Amino acid sequence: MQVMASLVVLGLCFMVLAVEPDGAYGSSRGSLAGNSAAAAAPVTNGICAISVTTHGYKCEEHELKTDDGYILNMQRIPEGRVGGSRGGQPVLIQHGIFADAITWLLNSPEQNLPMILADNGFDVWISNTRGTRFSQKHISLNPVQPEFWDWSWDELVAYDLPAFFGYVFNQTGQKIHYIGHSLGTLMAMASFSEGHQADMLQSAALLSPIAYLSHMKTALVVLAAKAFVGEIATMFGLAEFNPKGPEVSAFLKDLCDNPGVNCYDLVSAISGKNCCLNASTIDFALQNEPQSTATKNLVHLAQIVRDGVIKKYDYGNPDDNMKHYGEAKPPVYNISNIDRELRLFISYGGLDALSDVEDVGLLLDLLKLHDVNKLSIQNIKDYAHLDFIMGVNAKDMVYNQVVKFFKYQQ
Repeated sequence: MQVMASLVVLGLCFMVLAVEPDGAYGSSRGSLAGNSAAAAAPVTNGICAISVTTHGYKCEEHELKTDDGYILNMQRIPEGRVGGSRGGQPVLIQHGIFADAITWLLNSPEQNLPMILADNGFDVWISNTRGTRFSQKHISLNPVQPEFWDWSWDELVAYDLPAFFGYVFNQTGQKIHYIGHSLGTLMAMASFSEGHQADMLQSAALLSPIAYLSHMKTALVVLAAKAFVGEIATMFGLAEFNPKGPEVSAFLKDLCDNPGVNCYDLVSAISGKNCCLNASTIDFALQNEPQSTATKNLVHLAQIVRDGVIKKYDYGNPDDNMKHYGEAKPPVYNISNIDRELRLFISYGGLDALSDVEDVGLLLDLLKLHDVNKLSIQNIKDYAHLDFIMGVNAKDMVYNQVVKFFKYQQ
């Protein structure tokens, strides 16, 4: 049994599709039975205090409720460091798996995307999906309950993303520019393909887009997916996969302390050979553990790896699928249904082992009928998965292009 449990932990460690570490600071966990989101206690020691106001930027903590009862946390940077008038066009920034908003804030203010956008006059909103440390509250459930973790990225598409869009739109009264990285791109494309958020969406920038996953060069992730590691973990009752938990933490610490293992190489083996990471940023990131997610979420992603189809969660048998979907097989997300007039900016790396060039090619093929004047594509040959959020030259290579893309529409 101990050997099997160790294999489960090992396999799931390598299923971190972004391995995007973040700061191991406080958290907000618990239920709010009988209370509304408006009655929730505000976060006083959150990401604003940790990584934004210390650099001289104004920052606001916000909480909102999804239609299925989760209380989600957001950060707002309403203006640049030197001030200026409020009312800039809103930008919603969405992290990937095992990450939260602080992932975008690992670099210095001059090099991280939210502060660059704020300094360019945008009203910046950074979201934290359910299960991350400051989004671990629910109106009736508690994170210690398995039911709290009964979700996959389908629920992020159906509940979290609409809640973020609706809240920002209601607060600002303006259409929203969207930025997603890794799983944040899959959430967006799945949602947009079903016509959601259309009346609130101005444009979207997709960095390291995740859609098809069958050509990933990360052998360990593929092995874990094809070995049904996530399903095995579910059988053992592991509803929450917590990388901060003792089993995973001890395993990673022992691995990184081994003289024969370089943790930078471990990250590269999973995400691709990142060209442009700063040593101090890597050290900071590796000192801070990633966020929790639902094991069911990992199972859903593994299904895409195995089946090569972008579809809703497969419950494993026709009867259960029929109960949830009214059909024996899970419905497919038809990415080609994304509005052809929607302005899209897609940036991907030539060395990305997760958002593989071949898989991005399949995605672009789905968008072949998109208005060519509304679709901007950037390929950075020496970039891998983490360069897009931590690269020392990401401002010059990616972020300035995103700013221009958004400003062109004003």
